[in-house]
Amino acid sequence: MAEAEEQETESLEESTDESEEEESEEEPKLKYERLSNGVTEILQKDAASCMTVHDKFLALGTHYGKVYLLDVQGNITQKFDVSPVKINQISLDESGEHMGVCSEDGKVQVFGLYSGEEFHETFDCPIKIIAVHPHFVKSSCKQFVTGGKKLLLFERSWMSRWKSSVLHEGEGNIRSVKWRGHLIAWANNMGVKIFDITSKQRITNVPRDDISLRPDMYPCSLCWKDSVTLIIGWGTSVKICSVKERHASEMRDLPSRYVEIVSQFETEFYISGLAPLCDQLVVLSYVKEVSEKTEREYCARPRLDIIQPLSETCEEISSDALTVRGFQENECRDYHLEYSEGESLFYIVSPRDIVVAKERDQDDHIDWLLEKKKYEEALMAAEISQKNIKRHKILDIGLAYINHLVEKGDYDIAARKCQKILGKNTALWECEVYKFKEIGQLKAISPYLPRGDPILKPLIYEMILHEFLESDYEGFATLIREWPGDLYNNSVIVQAVRDHLKKDSQNRTLLKTLAELYTYDKNYGNALEIYLTLRHKDVFQLIHKHNLFSSIKDKIVLLMDFDSEKAVDMLLDNEDKISIKKVVEELEDRPELQHVYLHKLFKRDHHKGQRYHEKQISLYAEYDRPNLLPFLRDSTHCPLEKALEICQQRNFVEETVYLLSRMGNSRSALKMIMEELHDVDKAIEFAKEQDDGELWEDLILYSIDKPPFITGLLNNIGTHVDPILLIHRIKEGMEIPNLRDSLVKILQDYNLQILLREGCKKILVADSLSLLKKMHRTQMKGVLVDEENICESCLSPILPSDAAKPFSVVVFHCRHMFHKECLPVPSMSSPAQFCGICSAKHRGPGSAILEMKK
Repeated sequence: MAEAEEQETESLEESTDESEEEESEEEPKLKYERLSNGVTEILQKDAASCMTVHDKFLALGTHYGKVYLLDVQGNITQKFDVSPVKINQISLDESGEHMGVCSEDGKVQVFGLYSGEEFHETFDCPIKIIAVHPHFVKSSCKQFVTGGKKLLLFERSWMSRWKSSVLHEGEGNIRSVKWRGHLIAWANNMGVKIFDITSKQRITNVPRDDISLRPDMYPCSLCWKDSVTLIIGWGTSVKICSVKERHASEMRDLPSRYVEIVSQFETEFYISGLAPLCDQLVVLSYVKEVSEKTEREYCARPRLDIIQPLSETCEEISSDALTVRGFQENECRDYHLEYSEGESLFYIVSPRDIVVAKERDQDDHIDWLLEKKKYEEALMAAEISQKNIKRHKILDIGLAYINHLVEKGDYDIAARKCQKILGKNTALWECEVYKFKEIGQLKAISPYLPRGDPILKPLIYEMILHEFLESDYEGFATLIREWPGDLYNNSVIVQAVRDHLKKDSQNRTLLKTLAELYTYDKNYGNALEIYLTLRHKDVFQLIHKHNLFSSIKDKIVLLMDFDSEKAVDMLLDNEDKISIKKVVEELEDRPELQHVYLHKLFKRDHHKGQRYHEKQISLYAEYDRPNLLPFLRDSTHCPLEKALEICQQRNFVEETVYLLSRMGNSRSALKMIMEELHDVDKAIEFAKEQDDGELWEDLILYSIDKPPFITGLLNNIGTHVDPILLIHRIKEGMEIPNLRDSLVKILQDYNLQILLREGCKKILVADSLSLLKKMHRTQMKGVLVDEENICESCLSPILPSDAAKPFSVVVFHCRHMFHKECLPVPSMSSPAQFCGICSAKHRGPGSAILEMKK
């Protein structure tokens, strides 16, 4: 039995996944399972006629008049023998505490599931529908309606008596009713009506479209989406109606509410049930198809569609064909669609089977993605919803994704994904590494191995390094540079590299890598030796980084041969570790390198290498003559005699001239310029620098019989020596090149000097006049005389204590003040009076003002 049920369940799952396009890549919206356990036992002996769903339990009515209460797994919790014939309808209030049942023999029962409250009534005709008030549990809402040929409203009145009233009759049997809030909707043979229980008014009549269909074979399906939205499905037509409040000005004798059809459209199949799903609709359809062989109609599998209603049409979201037991014998009226609003569960009820459809959760979504081999999307979905998924683990999905990539041959992508998926799980990392080894793809995973947190076993890293060492020296070198040295056993790798160098001793890649391995192992001496052999640029970085100056004292020549500029800079920057004396001694056999070192030392500091300045004269003369003269000029420790000897031996005229002039032998220097260089301009420049009249005399005497020299002198000496002295000595008849131009230049220079003198004179006269005017203005200003001033002669206050008495005061321009009686009487020979103080100091008038300003 169990095996049969499993096979049926598998068949259902397979069949419900099918749609018109079997190979569609679109993910289904719902998943299905058969309601089993107690339901299976019931339907083996009986047939389901109706069912009602509550959030807590299910109520199932059968053709044999039984009502079963079931849990959501289909287990029987209670059983009621209501009638010997078919149960037509079961109704529950919202609390789930009261149930109403009606049957084909006219019996109606309303009773409390957990109380003794009960109502019984038997009518003389079949009762097709029953609906209890949604709030029946309240004493004020003890109401229910029944429908056969009439729609009756039962209300409990005073003394717990029930009274009935007819809400509607005369339009055939009433076959469907739905009660929501204060509104009751029902369907009879003519159409759908809505009744407002509070105002006791019928507010609308929606006629059915296709009157050709038998209402007993194709019953109307009603469904309240909310308290004001009714969905009607009848035949192939769907209408969505909205109950609205009528404006007070429009009421008159009309009901306070009215109904507006907001959407209306046709479907391909006959509607057996409706249910809301957010803003969409779930539609259970009865399907008839025509056999290609016999050309006869037959009942096909029912369909459960999710559609998006529009104003005049609809859009199909998904469509599933359901394989329910006995679908070949079922009619449209045999199917019912019930739903649980709280959990979005949809129950497809047929006489021999009950199927539950539910929205697919994130686990189902991931199942579908994995089935379609969309591993990356599945992994992303699991990460986003990791708190909601129950059946899947992110790690399991990730491992499946890695295996899938490996099977496809995308080894690099698979290796890259390991970083994210495996995280810090060392066991999984090591397992994946061995998998990549088995397929010969260790190189693919090597760039992504963890290098810090976590760290794998050294054997893992050594295994990958050996793999590269066998086939890819460059890749091996890259890993050694990128991986920290503590990931693997350094000595093992060093030995492996040495073994390979035995076969290829000059391989630069291996030698460089071995040097790096020596560095990791702090064997800096061997590393430095290899770097120098390879002339590798990292040698200086290695020395600085690990302070290897003690190791390079005997390798200075090698360093200089490799890169003299960097080597000298390093040696000079670290004089405290390698002395100048040591460097000079090491370079004794390589004077050209010795010169480079001493030259840069001299440029840094003219005094540090003073003991080597004598040696440097020969080095500059031999290897760097352009810098010899600057050296001689800047050095204060250079022996001039030795320098002169070397320069004379090598016939360095410019340097010899400089040394002779520096030693005070300017005349010999000038003679050398004239005789060796034959450069009158340089000779004149030299004479200008020395500013010695005897040198100018020597220069004129030497040039007097050389016309080109005379021209040069005439052009240049006008501002230093009187050109007349030269002109008088020129011999009669001597041809002097460009004499006219030279004379013109002399005259121009003379005129320029005259103009300069006149200009200076004008400036002096203007300045003197300006200062005289300034002094005159100053002397013309008034002088303040107050109690603080004293007579410079008697040193008493200049002003008398009694201002009423007459007094006389003399104030000079120098600001000195005297009582008139304290000044000497002017004589006839010099009637003008002068300040005695300033006259004694030989100062001019106003000088005291200047002193005050200072």
